[in-house]
Amino acid sequence: MALLQISEPGQSPNPHERRVAIGIDLGTTHSLVAAVRNGIAECLPDEQGRVVLPSVVRYTQEGQRLIGYAATERSDHDGANTLRSFKRFMGRGLADIVNRQQMPYTFSERPGMLMLVTPDGDKSPVQLSAEILATLKYRAEDTFDDEVAGAVITVPAYFDEAQRQATKDAAQLAGLHVLRLISEPTAAAIAYGLDNQSEGLFAIYDLGGGTFDVSVLQLSDGVFEVLATGGNTALGGDDYDRALMAWVLAHTQRQATHPQDISTLLAVSRTVKEHLSSHDTATFDVQLSTGRLSTPVSRDQFEQATASLTAATIHTCKQVLKDAALRPEQLQGVVLVGGATRIPSVRHAVAQWCGQAPLTNLNPDEVVALGAAISANQLIGNASEHNLLLLDVIPLSLGLEMMGGLVERIVPRNQTIPTAMAQDFTTYQDGQTALALHVVQGERDHVNDCRSLARFELRGIPPMAAGAARIRVTFTVDADGLLTVSAKEQGSGVEAQVSVKPSYGLADDDIARMLQEGFATAEHDMALRALVEAQVDVDRLVLATRAALDKDGDLLDANARADLDALIAHAIAQRTSTDAAQIEAAGKALSKGTEAFAAARMNRGIGQALSGKSIESI
Repeated sequence: MALLQISEPGQSPNPHERRVAIGIDLGTTHSLVAAVRNGIAECLPDEQGRVVLPSVVRYTQEGQRLIGYAATERSDHDGANTLRSFKRFMGRGLADIVNRQQMPYTFSERPGMLMLVTPDGDKSPVQLSAEILATLKYRAEDTFDDEVAGAVITVPAYFDEAQRQATKDAAQLAGLHVLRLISEPTAAAIAYGLDNQSEGLFAIYDLGGGTFDVSVLQLSDGVFEVLATGGNTALGGDDYDRALMAWVLAHTQRQATHPQDISTLLAVSRTVKEHLSSHDTATFDVQLSTGRLSTPVSRDQFEQATASLTAATIHTCKQVLKDAALRPEQLQGVVLVGGATRIPSVRHAVAQWCGQAPLTNLNPDEVVALGAAISANQLIGNASEHNLLLLDVIPLSLGLEMMGGLVERIVPRNQTIPTAMAQDFTTYQDGQTALALHVVQGERDHVNDCRSLARFELRGIPPMAAGAARIRVTFTVDADGLLTVSAKEQGSGVEAQVSVKPSYGLADDDIARMLQEGFATAEHDMALRALVEAQVDVDRLVLATRAALDKDGDLLDANARADLDALIAHAIAQRTSTDAAQIEAAGKALSKGTEAFAAARMNRGIGQALSGKSIESI
């Protein structure tokens, strides 16, 4: 009898050729690992059957390092050394951390890195994240009894370049080969779309423990295209806990300044919040260093205390739909992702906004990891069907600083990635042999209102007249959302480039603030841009005219020279005006006043070029 080897649908017929690929949801409060087994994506449990791993690391005074559930046991007695929600600190600096008084930790800072002080030494958020990633990696290897060949790790859609790079660094530290970073809403769409064979327009509302994202995606024939995205990397379930804690303290007229009290209050707030998701009332009962605090809390009181947070998420939803040029009724559905979406007031607010009940048939805690596992299975080469094309976008525009502090946008926000976009620039002064480039991110027209990402220089440009050089600047954003900027002088081939790895990410609410300010101040920014452009044009014209006078001023008689000097003085005086039209008028007058001088210079140049040559030789 001949035995035939039959494979699972969509799987390799040669099991020995399959490689283990995992998807990891590295969450603020909880993390999960998933993989495709027997053709189905599923979250992998630990030895006790638990699929969720608390994103908590604890360093004890006795030198122990505890991770996950082990770290949460008796953590109420050691809040200062039980590190939670450190995902919020990824790619951040000490100056970016607000409300430090509400956190039980002690912070320090090294060049380019925020640190948390522990009994085992200072630890960075990258190191702490690596501990979580390594634990999940070991869980997967124990499950399959094989090494993990690659991983897809999810990040909030609004993570900037520094935060994405910090995530990749943490994965490398954990011994993981990163196949790709994908946004959490995209991962959720993959899991939901393939599970239900859905197509059309969907909004992914992702409210996790520490971050909030909303994305609008078009699902069609295995293509997942992000049309627009928005969110806040500093808004999540943790903030609902803090809001409840603040309300209880104010309601009971109590204060909490001791780190251990703050840690205990936050833990009880989290428990009460979860209880109120299924009950109308709960008792907030906690023992503090100043005595016992006990008070009843109703669901209505909790909703009032957190109403501003929920309203902020809905405001972002409306803006994202506006960016995508869509109306709520055009959506086929709204998928809820993240544990915080279990809060009844959140679900009610989403339903009111979109006009339909949100989709909740997949576990909001697991859906991101499942989508990441499906993507990883394809990228590693195991899947022969369900080939996915992921078209993600960047959350904020990328550009360069121009003369006068203006921003020239090269890559607009909500541009599909991966992408490469280029623009040509030139030199400002005669004989300029170097160019300083300042890469920024944001929606405002002035560089001071945007986020500085990197600076680098292009040197070795051949000396030329101002405006003669042609320098092509190319912005390349890869599939992970990481940016590389290059500059090349087209004539000489001189080139320089920089991989943008800023020391810190955006501060709390910076991205949301940038967008809101971009919309609210658009008219002011346009006027400011016009003013600065007029000033730069006058500066350039004055500089060029003075250079020409220094070289060929003998072509002018005394009266003509005096007239030209007067026009220059008038242009310089008008440059300080706040009226762009006045500055432009002074520039036009100077330009018109130099026409005769320019003609005389041209005649001299032609005469010098033809001097000593016969007609036949020309």
